[in-house]
Amino acid sequence: MTCIPPGGWPQPQSLYVHVPFCRHRCGYCNFSVIAGRDELQDQYLDAVERELKGIDNSSHELPLRTIFLGGGTPTRLSAARLQRLHRAISNAFPIADDAEITAEANPEDISPECLDALQAIGVNRISLGVQSFDAEKLRCLERGHDESIALSAIESAHQRVGNVSIDLIFGAPNESLATWQNDLSIAAASSISHVSTYALTFEKGTSFWSRRSRGDLSETDETLELQMYEAAQQQFAIDGWQQYEISSFARGATRCQHNLAYWAGRGWHAVGPGAARFVDGRREVNHRSTTTYLKRMLAGGNATDETEAITLEQYARELAAFGVRQLDGIDLSTIDDRTSIDLETLLAKTLTKLQSMELVTHENHDLRLTRRGILFADTVATALLSEPE
Repeated sequence: MTCIPPGGWPQPQSLYVHVPFCRHRCGYCNFSVIAGRDELQDQYLDAVERELKGIDNSSHELPLRTIFLGGGTPTRLSAARLQRLHRAISNAFPIADDAEITAEANPEDISPECLDALQAIGVNRISLGVQSFDAEKLRCLERGHDESIALSAIESAHQRVGNVSIDLIFGAPNESLATWQNDLSIAAASSISHVSTYALTFEKGTSFWSRRSRGDLSETDETLELQMYEAAQQQFAIDGWQQYEISSFARGATRCQHNLAYWAGRGWHAVGPGAARFVDGRREVNHRSTTTYLKRMLAGGNATDETEAITLEQYARELAAFGVRQLDGIDLSTIDDRTSIDLETLLAKTLTKLQSMELVTHENHDLRLTRRGILFADTVATALLSEPE
């Protein structure tokens, strides 16, 4: 049974819009994307408009403080279609004057016309799917750019928008530590203000998964993967960078406010195929298939495929599990205040065990990962979310 926290569930001030269109599906990608079907874009906008109109107006009296256009590739939409999407959002929600508005893009899509279109809808943060600067690694990852295109896109976006983030992948098949260190060095010397680093994963349903099963690709050794992660920490420990979350590094005051809303459990709206939202204590996920999403939205106005009403204890545990991923840690007493769930009592044995494993420190209600714990953050999160043995 779901209970209501003291003061009620947090009122979402964030919106995620999933734009599924891509030129090509990369071999490692398990996101809800569709390649080579740009003729569906107007139907997609019809569906998103309908979904946005269907959101209960009484639940969003406060303005949106973050908007994230993700994908897929939002910049596959033309300037006119981006304008249409923005109108649909602004018709459904008030938007704060200082809202963080992020758009994902591929480096090869960045052009003066693309930047004009993004600026016209208020985008003030661009997240580029760079993944690497190394030619051989980019070929392996099936990316459509090279180092010069990536650096040119970074500089152009920086000049026009200012706040540029990139994603980098480590642990690609046959990648060496030296290759990864070179990626890090190039990134740190560029005009970016934020970087997220991710270990390559082989997800079921991807071509990489099938190729690994056939022996065509192999995973990176765990020891080397840890060395790569530590190399990123070392590279971005200088020149004013801060690691503020397991995978995220920011230069100055450029932490991703949208992701912070996720990690703080503030609630968020989400529309589009595969989009996951958390509103009024209920988690909902739309159908992942773009074509099925379109059919359901345009026929009946609802594409929700999964729904779950969470308990206050689940919510409290998630606040701890996601909160501790932030390197500033989490104050467990604030979770008690928000939920009336005393995690320090409920998870006493778990916290003691995690401390004995030197994965966390727990002092004066403050829970945070140790340097060792950062490397095993998933272990910590699983323990916080699980019933004690």
